[in-house]
Amino acid sequence: MPAAPAVPPALPLDAEGILALAARSMFHLFSSISQGMFLVDSSGRIVWVNEGYRRFLPALGFSSIDQFLGHMVEDVIPNTQMRRVLETGEPILVDLLTNKAGTFVVSRIPLREEREGGAGDVIGAIGIVLFDQPETTLQPLISKFALLQRDLDDARRELASQRNNPLYQHAPDGQRRSKYTFASFIGSSPAAVEVKRHARRAAQSTSPVLLLGETGTGKELLAHAIHASSARAKGMFVSVNIAAVPDTLLEAEFFGFAPGAFTGADRRGREGKFKLADGGSLFLDEIGDMPLGLQAKLLRALQEGEIEPLGSNKLVPFDARVIAATSRDLPELVRRGLFREDLYYRLNVLPLRVPPLRERRSDIPALVEALGEDMALRSGEAPPELTPDALALLAGQHWRGNIRELRNVLEQVTMRSDSQRIDAVQLERILREAGLEQIELPDLSHANGDEEAALLRPLAQQVAELERKAIAAALASTGGNKLATSRLLGISRATLYERMTSQGPSS
Repeated sequence: MPAAPAVPPALPLDAEGILALAARSMFHLFSSISQGMFLVDSSGRIVWVNEGYRRFLPALGFSSIDQFLGHMVEDVIPNTQMRRVLETGEPILVDLLTNKAGTFVVSRIPLREEREGGAGDVIGAIGIVLFDQPETTLQPLISKFALLQRDLDDARRELASQRNNPLYQHAPDGQRRSKYTFASFIGSSPAAVEVKRHARRAAQSTSPVLLLGETGTGKELLAHAIHASSARAKGMFVSVNIAAVPDTLLEAEFFGFAPGAFTGADRRGREGKFKLADGGSLFLDEIGDMPLGLQAKLLRALQEGEIEPLGSNKLVPFDARVIAATSRDLPELVRRGLFREDLYYRLNVLPLRVPPLRERRSDIPALVEALGEDMALRSGEAPPELTPDALALLAGQHWRGNIRELRNVLEQVTMRSDSQRIDAVQLERILREAGLEQIELPDLSHANGDEEAALLRPLAQQVAELERKAIAAALASTGGNKLATSRLLGISRATLYERMTSQGPSS
């Protein structure tokens, strides 16, 4: 006769049996996956230690288990919170413990006597070491927490500075104040760091500053930041876009006009931008577009520190620090006779070249995040989330319009995409729909161009890849000996097996 099929063990159907089975299963699970466990009685005396915990004893000053057992827990494990668990009966499920044995992620659970009708008194507690060396095992989580904490600290410092800094306080009578600081110039690439370093030095001077760079690179933002960091920060920041003002109105815009200076003029007259900026800074954007006739008057104003309003015979003194900016090639304009050479030398005292976005591609992820958050604040919608391959695609573009063009692309991505998460395929389609004629695809086959793109990936993915390579190299070095490999890497054997399991068969 065929053998009868084995009957699977039956699950308990009563509540007490289910709880007892769950407790035993959880105990065996923690015992197998944890780095170590120990037990204390109701008085706090250590009564049991499992095999995994014994490897921590030498670091705690004990050569054998017999020396360790029987001691009060706080006498042998510095900084432990087991006494608190015994006194309150409340568990501490996840905590960081640091002592001379190292830093550990631990859990502490009270043990109660069985009593009919509910849990009884606390009769002991169990301590579980979930992870050792959390600085490596929990690196992605710790890095994310550290980043959030740093952002929170930065925000707190910014708010504290705003409470006392007149730069950020509400200006009476609609007075103009600087809107940005150097922290607003996003980027940690060498090019971005260098231009901010020179701009900070320029802020300490009173000489004219000339900001040179392509359109959309952030010249106006830097002008605001220079004013905000200068001794004139309490004064007004007055901005004039020369290209946006008709030539016939520029002189009145700059120098103001006397009452009745021309047909239709205000009977009371009006102060010009130079006088408004008295005691502060005057930002002349697109200085390369200034008409030749007005350049001579501007030069005289800068040299003499005084202006003559339109229709007036009186000279009016002013004290304003001039910051000029242009996207045009001023030396070429000088050679062609379209810009006065003497005015160029007057403005070109502290020249600052603002780098284009293609020279600071590593700043693109941070810029995407900052621009996305600003768009979300303005629109009330969630910012787009770009995948690493989408960021790599952005990093490969030429960006003729620089940061202004990048923002435009992000706004189009947000409007055209049905999902918040954007990958490279969606981004390429949106770029083509937006009219970008030539899309540069990232070349991931060359180490040179690829080195930057390879870093534009989630940190956890990069850490896991490095960890996999380190384990493979250690295994090869030790001939596959797991114990020797764990010692070489400075981790426990249990941690090694856990890493190898999580990394799959290829490990």
